[in-house]
Amino acid sequence: MKKIHSLSSHLLLLITLTAIATPTTITSATTIGVTYSTPASISATAQLSPDRIAAKVVSMNIPAVRLLDSNPALIRAFAYTNVSLFLSVPNPLVPLLASNRSLAMRWVYRHVLPFHPRTKISIISVGNDVISYSPDVSPFLLRAMQNVHQSLVDLRIYKISVSTTFSFFNIVPTAFPPSSAQFQQPNGEVIIRPILQFLERTNSSFLINLYPYNMYRSSFSIPIGFALFEEFPFNFRDDLTTGVRYRNLFDMMVDAVISAMAVMGHENLPVIVAETGWPSSGIDASEVDATLLYSEMFLKALLTHLRSGSGTPLRKEGVSEVYIFELVEKDARQGIRNWGLLHHNMTSKYSFEFSDGGEIRTFIKLWTGCFVGVVMLYLLM
Repeated sequence: MKKIHSLSSHLLLLITLTAIATPTTITSATTIGVTYSTPASISATAQLSPDRIAAKVVSMNIPAVRLLDSNPALIRAFAYTNVSLFLSVPNPLVPLLASNRSLAMRWVYRHVLPFHPRTKISIISVGNDVISYSPDVSPFLLRAMQNVHQSLVDLRIYKISVSTTFSFFNIVPTAFPPSSAQFQQPNGEVIIRPILQFLERTNSSFLINLYPYNMYRSSFSIPIGFALFEEFPFNFRDDLTTGVRYRNLFDMMVDAVISAMAVMGHENLPVIVAETGWPSSGIDASEVDATLLYSEMFLKALLTHLRSGSGTPLRKEGVSEVYIFELVEKDARQGIRNWGLLHHNMTSKYSFEFSDGGEIRTFIKLWTGCFVGVVMLYLLM
């Protein structure tokens, strides 16, 4: 009896010590994905087949991809993978889907029904930055979203949410202090407020394209270290209204969006950053900060920040998803910015790995295994 009691004590000790030795959180709450669009012209990237793109994404351990053009061949290529897809409805189609419910159903029949649930489709964005690129389309946004959502419901597809994507610069005129941010009028009341109400009713997310690079370029008062997450003594901004100290520009912009939603009574809506990044080259020689070095610094620091699970000052859980723009480099020609994680030949531009910390988890497993082995040997002695 004493031996059994001793064995039970040792087993309890083993369980307790193993629990202490194993970190409770080894993955971030934020899903980190990438964007991809099929090249519009014949080029080196045009030779990349959908199957090759899907295989590359899987090999890089990227859990989510935003397809900017929702190519059905690409959607099919991700079938039976664990990669979640974020689909997009092109801006020119928005008025058509708004005015004709059957066209919305036809879009769903073409881009969702043949692939769901073999392909994991998580969200559909009806339009992308419509207020900027297609302002005449803006009045049709909500109706088109409602028609796409109802088409999914009619097909008994309930786990795919419907939203639209806004651009930070076109809806939030002032980012600092974040606590004072509001949506730009009249679009805030006319377009954004009813969309927020729709998102709340349908348990969807607010989608925002958010580029610290653009904010940094627009204001001489923002030091580059603040945009690049660098921990320097003067790389901070204090919001005197809330008493919050911001250590990086990304969090400040996210909290400005959250504050603007709060003004309209929707502060708890999940936020997805649909695009972000830092260009490795600029449109011309004036973009002296669009370099490969700064691009790598930003991306490494952003991934570290998101995986830390620290969130933002106004939202401890942070944003639910972030999509890095973009997976593959576009054509290297004058007059365009380059953002890609990969060259045309699918090799990496950067020295760091995009994967989600698999090496850390492997180390933890090995360390825990060794620890358990030592304790078991002790019990058997």
